[in-house]
Amino acid sequence: MKNSNRLAFRTMLAIVLIGIIVSCRPKEKETSEAQEVENDDRIDRDYALEATMLGYFAQDGTRNPTLRANKGDRVRITITNGEVMTHDVAMEKLGIKSETLLEKGSSTSIVFIATSDDTYYCTVPGHRAAGMVGKFEITEGEIVAPTVVGIVPVKNDKPLNVGFERGNLSDWKSEGEAFEAPLFNNPSTVHEKDVKIGLDGDYFLSSGGTMNYKLKGTLTSVPFEITHPFAAFKVSGGALADTRVELVLAGTDEVVFTSTGQGRATLQPVVVDLGDYLNKEIFIRIVDNETGTSPIPYIGDDKWAHISFDDFRFYPSRPTFTNELNQEDIIVLPPLDPIINSGLSGKEAAKAMTLPEDFKITLAASEPDVVRPISFTIDARGRLWVVEGHTYPVPAAEGKGRDRILIFEDTNGDGTLDKRKVFIEGLNLASGIEVGMGGVWVGAAPYLLFIPVDDANDKPSGPPQILLDGWGLEDTHEVLNNLRWGPDGWLYGVHGVFTHSNVGKPGASDKERTKLNAAVWRYHPTKHEFEIFSEGTSNPWGIDFNDYGHAFITVCVIPHMYHIVQGARYQRQGGEHFNAYTYDDIKTIGDHVHYLGDRGPHAGNFRSAAAGGGHAHAGAMIYLGGDTWPDHYRNTIFMNNINGARLNNDQLTRSGSGYVASHNKDFLVMNDSWSQWLNFKYDPSGSVFAIDWYDQNQCHSPNPDVHDKTLGRIFKITHKDDKWVQVDLTKASDLDLVEYQLHPNEWYVRQARTILQERGGNPEVHSALKKILNENPDVTRKLRALWTLHVTNGLSESDLNDLLENKNEYLRSWAIQLMSEDKMVSEQTMARFGQIAEKDSSPLVRLYLVSGLLRLPPKERWNTVQGLLHRSEDAGDHNLPLMLWYAFEPLIDLDMERALKLAETSEIPKILDYSIRKIGSMNTSKSKSLLEDLKRKLNGEDSNENIYYRVQIDSVLSNTNH
Repeated sequence: MKNSNRLAFRTMLAIVLIGIIVSCRPKEKETSEAQEVENDDRIDRDYALEATMLGYFAQDGTRNPTLRANKGDRVRITITNGEVMTHDVAMEKLGIKSETLLEKGSSTSIVFIATSDDTYYCTVPGHRAAGMVGKFEITEGEIVAPTVVGIVPVKNDKPLNVGFERGNLSDWKSEGEAFEAPLFNNPSTVHEKDVKIGLDGDYFLSSGGTMNYKLKGTLTSVPFEITHPFAAFKVSGGALADTRVELVLAGTDEVVFTSTGQGRATLQPVVVDLGDYLNKEIFIRIVDNETGTSPIPYIGDDKWAHISFDDFRFYPSRPTFTNELNQEDIIVLPPLDPIINSGLSGKEAAKAMTLPEDFKITLAASEPDVVRPISFTIDARGRLWVVEGHTYPVPAAEGKGRDRILIFEDTNGDGTLDKRKVFIEGLNLASGIEVGMGGVWVGAAPYLLFIPVDDANDKPSGPPQILLDGWGLEDTHEVLNNLRWGPDGWLYGVHGVFTHSNVGKPGASDKERTKLNAAVWRYHPTKHEFEIFSEGTSNPWGIDFNDYGHAFITVCVIPHMYHIVQGARYQRQGGEHFNAYTYDDIKTIGDHVHYLGDRGPHAGNFRSAAAGGGHAHAGAMIYLGGDTWPDHYRNTIFMNNINGARLNNDQLTRSGSGYVASHNKDFLVMNDSWSQWLNFKYDPSGSVFAIDWYDQNQCHSPNPDVHDKTLGRIFKITHKDDKWVQVDLTKASDLDLVEYQLHPNEWYVRQARTILQERGGNPEVHSALKKILNENPDVTRKLRALWTLHVTNGLSESDLNDLLENKNEYLRSWAIQLMSEDKMVSEQTMARFGQIAEKDSSPLVRLYLVSGLLRLPPKERWNTVQGLLHRSEDAGDHNLPLMLWYAFEPLIDLDMERALKLAETSEIPKILDYSIRKIGSMNTSKSKSLLEDLKRKLNGEDSNENIYYRVQIDSVLSNTNH
């Protein structure tokens, strides 16, 4: 390994050493502990903790409490699962681990002899990093909690009622319902049964507990003098910005301290340093401005939308409490976003929206003319083809579908879709549409359909044809969707993670089918071939291509933005990759998320307007609609933020072999919680049409009764410089269609390319396109010509080989992709690929080269892979290290020894690491011998890299031997 990789290896070494120590020790220790349990039933220290993703919680509310024992004590740690989530507890040094819990309320324990300080933590991937970790300490002497006595504030020489032991609200003034009768004792009547409140005395105060959490109000104490430098009070309830206790300077209303609860019922002390305010007057203000009400009827309210309080005291020095609530342990959610409007008419909804200067939005169509628009496209005449999803969310019996396709047209340019036709009815669970190549392409699980068109009458010229079947129905909002023509002439679509499909032509055997979930897929309209373009992500509901033909998708729950590379495997919301040797996957290109808080994506819903609105997205549009919109929108991607009811806009900036997506100012705010835009596309004028599945329910539910069945809208966004045009590109000549490849509005480019693809091309067309490819100075115009030559069969291998020498990286990279389309290349081209691997300066070209290799038989990859493995500059690239592993991994099956030698000399750190893991998993005498030989070779020098790999080999061999 070279010095350039040493920092990466040190980081990997630290992680792996910890992980392997933990994973290797349990076998010996578990036996020892089993003997201890069998021979000794005593328990000297017994700890009970509740396990949640936020941490381990003691009964007194302490998050990740420090657990103490005397040396030699027999300790039991019992965890009870506080949520439906996998959790366990392990001791790091001892190397012991409990069983793994899943169900809420289930429990498990570990028992051990206390010998040294240690760390307890959750071994489930990601949970320790999320905060499930605490200290275990050996101590001497008796372990007892300290007694801390405070001083009650006084007013006019009388103690104030700050512990509420008078049983009333004297010394306090209340506003709102939450504090009309806020005093409770134990057991609390406003909390769930068996909850430990932790109050002192007879009473504590709560603005509603988990029973009356919707109440709002404010409670304010009389002012009193700060007589000591420290104070403490007890608090519990929601970790929400609008449920809090404030200490406020009298006269100025300056808040000098604030604390929320941490989402638990147990009162915990909070310590405040008031040394800078001695002898000044303050008052206590207890605020509950939260209702916790969920905007979605079938998603539960937040029952922690309340605040509980007790026992304010002064202290001459900083007090110590075993269960102190530290502010850094609280993950506070921002206030609920205001719901400005809901349930508006179409015209009112358009008026309520906020757009940038010089833009306007108009209602183009609404119910009853359009209902439940779930997908749409725009044809070569500028007309909208809209799918109405009446069947969703429950598919109808075969032949009983209720979905239909409508054709809308604006005949006079006033922004209203005044002409409407019904193209077809009786479709079942339709979710995606595209037009072109002689018909209409419809995603309607379990089918991909083709409907031939009678253009003269806008009617089907025959019944729907089933091109592919086997599309899954497990989750009907994650079915195949958002069909779109790619620059390469394939029909692209996306597919969600929790629906499992096994796709093939009708009648195909299982071996002839393709399994998929969480994928970008494509289908060729003339070759009738189907394939996975990339795997992974969550529930994508939008795909588009930029000026360079690069694909991008928007997703939900996990980070939202991905640059889609052919053959790539991306972060998944759930489940496993189909290839078992996918040890890691490619992550988001986003440098941001659109939700606030650290409690995960769902917790930020309806509280994240400042960050973009929330984690759920629909639609994807990279704006290339011409030169009337401001330049800063071109090649940026738009997506609808479903919970935030706004159009997010991300900037796409080249970085290495790919892109970084940064958050631009939100383009449009609907100001309407029922708004549900599912997609949007630009038209011949550069204006944008958007379909709105208008519904108060913003999330999928299999229950059809929670969704409105009567609403739907289509809106049109225009810039003041947009000029309405009426066109019909189907009537254009071939050379006119070639000329449209130079149009500033990509709508013309894509429509013209698809029409030329359908017509098939001819020498005159190819000559005109090659003139653009060879002579036009703009690389995006050259690319358009290249793609159109490809879809019309106007390129030879010689043409593409010539492009491999082009000075522009985009042309070189696309030449590689197009040469690899048929999954075979000539020996001459393969030799050129090897030269590119060694010499090409562009990481983008090298990325396309790896993608191309993934389409070729593994036996042909050796030389090219070898060249790529020595490109040390790619070690930190976003895409290339993992893409190289995906291409390299099958070589191990062909020749394990040769592959391992290549991996040893690799400049890409992951390759040798993952090769050791895969070879070890093969568990043969040869695989073990190869790894033992490698370990002996690595014993010669104690570099970080060598230590790392020796430990890795020991771990792999240990696992195979057991």
